[in-house]
Amino acid sequence: MAHDASHYAMTPQAVATPVDAVEVGRLFAAAAAQGLPLTFRSGGTSLSGQASTTGLLVDTRRHFRDIEVLEDGARVRVGPGATVRAVNTRLARYGRKLGPDPASEVACTLGGVVANNSSGMACGIAANTYTTLDSLVLVLPSGTVVDSSAPDADARLRADEPELHEGLARLRERVRTTPGSVRTIERLYAMKNTMGYGVNSFLDHTAPVDILAHLAVGSEGTLGFVASVVLRTVPLEPHAMTGLLVFDDLAGATGALPDIVATGPATVELLDAAALRVGQRDPGADASLRRIDVREHAALLVEYQAGTAEAVARRAEQARPALEGLGASGPAELTADPGARARLWHTRKGLYATVAGARPRGTTALLEDVVVPVPELLPTCERLIGLFAEHGYHDSVVFGHAKDGNLHFMLTEDLSAGHSARLDAFTEDMVSLVLHHGGSLKAEHGTGRMMAGYVERQYGPELYAVMREVKALCDPAGVLAPGVLIARPGAPEPAVKVPLAVDDEVDDCVECGYCEPVCPSRDLTTTPRQRIALRREMARLRRAGEEATLREVEADFAYDAVDTCAVDGLCATACPLHINTGDLMKRLRGEAAGPVLRHGWAAAARHWGAATRAASTALTTADALPPALPAAATRLLRRLADPDVVPEWSRDLPPGGHRRAGRTPAPTARPEAARSEVVLFTSCTGTMFGAAPPGPGAGAALRAVCERAGVRLVAPESGSGLCCGTPWRSKGMGEGARAMEERTSAALWEATRGGELDVVCDAASCSEGLRTTLARTPPPGGAGSVRVRDAVELAATDLLGALPPPRRVGRLVLHPTCSTTRLGVDEHLRRVAEAVAEEVVVPAAAGCCGFAGDRGLLHPELTASATRAEAAEVEGLTADAYVSANRTCELGMTRATGRDYRHVVELLEQTTRPRPGPHGGGTDQPPR
Repeated sequence: MAHDASHYAMTPQAVATPVDAVEVGRLFAAAAAQGLPLTFRSGGTSLSGQASTTGLLVDTRRHFRDIEVLEDGARVRVGPGATVRAVNTRLARYGRKLGPDPASEVACTLGGVVANNSSGMACGIAANTYTTLDSLVLVLPSGTVVDSSAPDADARLRADEPELHEGLARLRERVRTTPGSVRTIERLYAMKNTMGYGVNSFLDHTAPVDILAHLAVGSEGTLGFVASVVLRTVPLEPHAMTGLLVFDDLAGATGALPDIVATGPATVELLDAAALRVGQRDPGADASLRRIDVREHAALLVEYQAGTAEAVARRAEQARPALEGLGASGPAELTADPGARARLWHTRKGLYATVAGARPRGTTALLEDVVVPVPELLPTCERLIGLFAEHGYHDSVVFGHAKDGNLHFMLTEDLSAGHSARLDAFTEDMVSLVLHHGGSLKAEHGTGRMMAGYVERQYGPELYAVMREVKALCDPAGVLAPGVLIARPGAPEPAVKVPLAVDDEVDDCVECGYCEPVCPSRDLTTTPRQRIALRREMARLRRAGEEATLREVEADFAYDAVDTCAVDGLCATACPLHINTGDLMKRLRGEAAGPVLRHGWAAAARHWGAATRAASTALTTADALPPALPAAATRLLRRLADPDVVPEWSRDLPPGGHRRAGRTPAPTARPEAARSEVVLFTSCTGTMFGAAPPGPGAGAALRAVCERAGVRLVAPESGSGLCCGTPWRSKGMGEGARAMEERTSAALWEATRGGELDVVCDAASCSEGLRTTLARTPPPGGAGSVRVRDAVELAATDLLGALPPPRRVGRLVLHPTCSTTRLGVDEHLRRVAEAVAEEVVVPAAAGCCGFAGDRGLLHPELTASATRAEAAEVEGLTADAYVSANRTCELGMTRATGRDYRHVVELLEQTTRPRPGPHGGGTDQPPR
């Protein structure tokens, strides 16, 4: 918890995770009594040091995640622990979204959004947090709770906090009657501006309680705790057209801005030449970016949005003549293609982490943001790039929200010797540059500790004095985040952290935290970011010779990081650098395994068919016994042996499944009666775990629907002894993994007639595992010569059109899996679900179930924690069916919800099953 994306190294004395506002009030009292500084940690507050402390760190992300949609989405009440993406997911069904649209929406929480007065790429100042605030509940350091939505809120504040109420009224008059203050506020708040306290509140609002509520926005946790907030929402424009306009130089790009803005785009994002080069290194970069021969070029990423596809097409067509006359070095191409748009925005949103990940080892990435009036953008950019050269920052990049005059820039610095004189000199020059052009030193990221010393220089002594009095009125003891936003004269600078190279798999990590919301263990033990931070801390402790502390951390790390990692890879899907922390955890598991365990898994690879049948028999036997017996037996074994090796039986587990079908040889040519042929690779999970009632199991269902659709199935030789390799890789068992990969790759090469046929698997995790196996151990035809498709992809693209129309059920609850996400088949999964049900509900809290192969058997607490929010949502739903696309995930969701989850293909088989005809025969066209 000492680590965040800033460059400060501040280790808290204690960490608290309160569950409600009452507990926060108790923490305030305890901190005041002990004279202990208190700082809040949320999501989206980590770039400038706002979330670091040497005192008491209060984590507001684990709890406070409540989301209540009000007035059909016109407003929404949110706790500080909910992420922007989670809130927007709930609002989407109402055609609404939050106004603030930060690029870090996957990770930043509403606590961070409010604390920083977040804006983003499209909202500007018209729909930022301050502007869209309706009301909030604020807990003051005194313990007083202020609900600004109450009809008598101002009278209550006067009664409960008379000095604060009177002081705010006095400051209001002081600001309003000082012409210089009014002019400064009007100038600075006509732009994005998060530098210092939001003193524009004194001009915009009259009642002290309303002034206080809006001062809390952007206060970075220095005035009180925002326990909940109500925000007004904005319309969701679901359709967009996006294009990358490339110019020969920065002057051409910035000079085109007025004409572009006049066409009404939602966003205009600037990328300088260095940013374009970095973006081209992104493996997911769009072709329009890759084909640029970057020299002095600059580009503008432009997007138009509307409520319908027709409306956005009209808007783009109307803008086209203006765009084509701008002097861009390429055509003004706008696309509505979701894939192309996603690639462009992935590159833009991931620029911070991508640039930071490319930094030299041992250096620190520093990201700052400034804003100037748009007419001053070009000279500011040009001089800023000049400052990079003058101070020796040769790999720095500039990007940002050009429509708002908001620039982000990044540089890398070696802080191994502590604070850098070079960085201090650059900062002084940068501050002079921005203020000279009438700008603000902070536009989005918050003042934090980095810019606290420059607040007075931007606002002048009068408004700075007002800000200091605001702080004194709300927090007279100075308990909350000292050193943040308001600098104490003569206060020592915090220590800086030096990133140590520890593991090749994760060394590029900049601790942005994008991975944390998708991690199934985030509320149980640690997140991917924290696992990496702990590895770095262990390296630091080892280097410093702090052996006692190192042994403590290492002892806890085994369970908190290694054993309870689901290794599901979702962290890589959220990480702009595609870092899969699970790969490191797999390696550490292998290194920790003893020779007996390694030899056992190697033997299992040689006799996998027998091993899976043994597991099936054990489950069937346990199912036939009184439940207390197998449960007690496995609990005893887990106490005597390693609980990370011995699974725990529980009554929600099914009996064993059926042995996989033997080999079906592939003919030398496709039979004329078959529309197509595929090689069916049935998952061994179907052998170990029986099907959920009333279905036949995914494998049998897939065979049935393929037969109905005229698709011939071929099974590989020794099919019952083959595996995708995931069980060995997830445990770091290299020898067994290699043996299984070689055998499976060879068998699939033969079964597919040298890659002529596709391979289809009936479990998403195994489909993903097969792709990994064929990439690690390519068949004779080379990597990619054998194509693996998941069952839901086959069903959506090949089977639905050839099957009778399904007799659809009413409501269906769908659980996408981490593997369907990583495979990119979530849309196929949804298409099949929509074919078999009138209504498909994907819970807003859906995520990895944490069952993760056998993790749910070894550490059931992981599944319980990972599914808690989704299970609570499902509990409030009534549905006719519950489906997923992977047997172990179905077990995890069944355990969590008490509802029987099964593979969606089983429901497809059931709903397309021919009805008996009048004489007992089938009918080809069952009614809906």
